[in-house]
Amino acid sequence: MTDPSARPSRRALLGGAAVAALAVAAGTGPAQAAPRAPWPTEFPLPDGWLPEGITIGARPYAYQGSRAHGGVYRTDLRTGRGEVLYAGATGLASIGLKLDRDGLLYVAGGGGGTARIIDARTGDVLRTHQLTSATGHFINDVILLGDRAWFTDSREAVLYGVPRGRPDEVRVLPLTGDWQQLPDVNNANGIVGSPDGTGLIVVKSTPGELYHVGLRTGAARRITLSGAADVANGDGLLRIGRTLYVVQNRLNLISVWELNAKVTTATLRRTITDPRFDVPTTAARFGDRLYLVNARFTSPQTPGTTFTGVAVPL
Repeated sequence: MTDPSARPSRRALLGGAAVAALAVAAGTGPAQAAPRAPWPTEFPLPDGWLPEGITIGARPYAYQGSRAHGGVYRTDLRTGRGEVLYAGATGLASIGLKLDRDGLLYVAGGGGGTARIIDARTGDVLRTHQLTSATGHFINDVILLGDRAWFTDSREAVLYGVPRGRPDEVRVLPLTGDWQQLPDVNNANGIVGSPDGTGLIVVKSTPGELYHVGLRTGAARRITLSGAADVANGDGLLRIGRTLYVVQNRLNLISVWELNAKVTTATLRRTITDPRFDVPTTAARFGDRLYLVNARFTSPQTPGTTFTGVAVPL
């Protein structure tokens, strides 16, 4: 038996190191860790999912809502594999959604007129706010700002502020000022906070305009565009600093705008396109990528229709 207290001599240690180095050089040494596989830039969603919204938090997981039944699908961005977090139910829809730092998902309920709060860890629905009547409205998108989650209604000139993390009444904020509601089309759609955090930026899908909305009064001031006449088919919005990304769904592009300090003008800097775009609707950022879901509005919306998410560089 070897004496456990015996220490190998310095010569033995040096000799062993030389043998190990020789073995590695000959290809017979310990296996080295394989290089990490690159994260996928395209991943599948369940057939018939009918996605529209996507949100990503601090961890590499994307959450995508369903227009078909209100479910939420969670995708691991590192592998592209996913699972149903929340199955939804007949008659529900999940359009825009945002993940809060506390792990709660705020979900726009579309034509049902609701805002739902879902636990992103368990998939449990914690609370449902009935913002409007169940007809004549479309709760479309949501952004988290301050102590509220702000929801757009594409069919009425109103924003709804749902309290975050505390019991309180939903705040109803009518849009005034330059805002003129158009009948029988989608008006307010994507929404983000302004760079200074005191207001909101809303895209009006038809005819394709951007507005800066004051949180205290609801006064909407139209943002003057430079470099393009409009943001037609504007859907999801994403802002990084004073750079605003506008997803223009049926045009299969993202227009990238620079806002001035007072958010009175936006200057077009570039556009992002990709052959894999198939009517992308909303975007979320993780690292140096934008992740989008393809809603495929121009394709048959059936239980067998395939859907994907794609990533493009910022």
